[in-house]
Amino acid sequence: MPASIYHELKKLRAAGLPAAVATIVEVKGSVPREVGAKMIIHPYGKHIGTVGGGCGEAEVIRAGLDVLQDGRPRNIQVDLTEEISMQSLGVCGGTMTVFVEAWQESS
Repeated sequence: MPASIYHELKKLRAAGLPAAVATIVEVKGSVPREVGAKMIIHPYGKHIGTVGGGCGEAEVIRAGLDVLQDGRPRNIQVDLTEEISMQSLGVCGGTMTVFVEAWQESS
């Protein structure tokens, strides 16, 4: 995770806000980001960083908000193989698994 992501996590926690971290853990085919790419989701639905944008990223943000509500980490399957006829300019042709967890600071 880039130092700026850690800095942002520290700022959120210092402000008393919980945060979730999404990490791409597996990719198959063509996807916009690589394994290890991370994104922070905070309670207002905003995010820092990206796991690829578009509808797939929206699914990950929604999952991050769920993690912040119930504290349970989860894997999200993002399918970027939709038909070209769907008029999406961002079809990559692959899938990725994104692990979403509540951020816990180490002591």
